[in-house]
Parts: sequence; structure tokens; C-alpha cells
Amino acid sequence: MRLDNEQSASDSPQLSAEGFRFAIVASRWNDQIVSKLIEGAQDALRQSGADEGAVKLFRVPGSFELSLCALKAAESKEFDAVICLGVIIRGETPHFDYVAAETARGINEVGLKTGVPVMFGVITANTIVQSLARAGVMRDN
Repeated sequence: MRLDNEQSASDSPQLSAEGFRFAIVASRWNDQIVSKLIEGAQDALRQSGADEGAVKLFRVPGSFELSLCALKAAESKEFDAVICLGVIIRGETPHFDYVAAETARGINEVGLKTGVPVMFGVITANTIVQSLARAGVMRDN
């Protein structure tokens, strides 16, 4: 997104998605929550002027797989930015730590490797309640 020269009355810059193409890569795991993140991203892009048809959604099994799909989208040259969305909720084993760390590392590497902006929209939370709060319909989404 680019910043317009004018700022709003609240003195924050206005973002414009007009003329840009976006890939949203979202996990299917914890879909009840991830669906809210997808809706939030699509709404934000629409409100920022993204053109009709400029946003393509890709679904992957879980957050761990986000980075591979993001890499393929970024390398395709079809998109100006990639938005990665997922939810990782802590369980009783160290699995959470490995998945969360590798997901973050992988998504970061996609941007570094391709030069395409890649947004990290992955919620890492201790409970479902925490993740639902972060995926709400207010500006925190």
C-alpha cells in the first residue's frame, strides 16, 4: 500500500491499495477464527481502495504451511504483497513453540528472499478465548 500525501483529521496517513494486487494465504486449521481474520483483511483492503478482483485467497492446511504458499505467490510476480493469516494456540506440549517459531521464520524469509512485502497476520495465543479476542471485528483484527 502507498501513503497518500494528505493525512486524515486524526493526523494518521491514509493508505491506498488502489492499483495493487494482493494474495491472502490463510490456514484452514482453527478455521472459525481464521475466517474472521480473512474477513478483516478483505474489508481493510476494500476500505483502502483495492480493486475488484485484486485480492486472491489461497488456503493451506495449517500455519506451518503458510510460508511455502506465500513464497510461491510472491515468486509468481502476480502480487504486490502477500498477507499470511493463521492461528496457533498453545497446547500441553512444546509443539506450539516449534510451529509458532518456524511459521514466523518462514514468513519472514519469504519477504527477505523475494523482496515482496509479506504481512504476518498469525495469532499466537495461549487460549481460544485470547485468539477470538484478537480476531474480533474491531480495529484489533
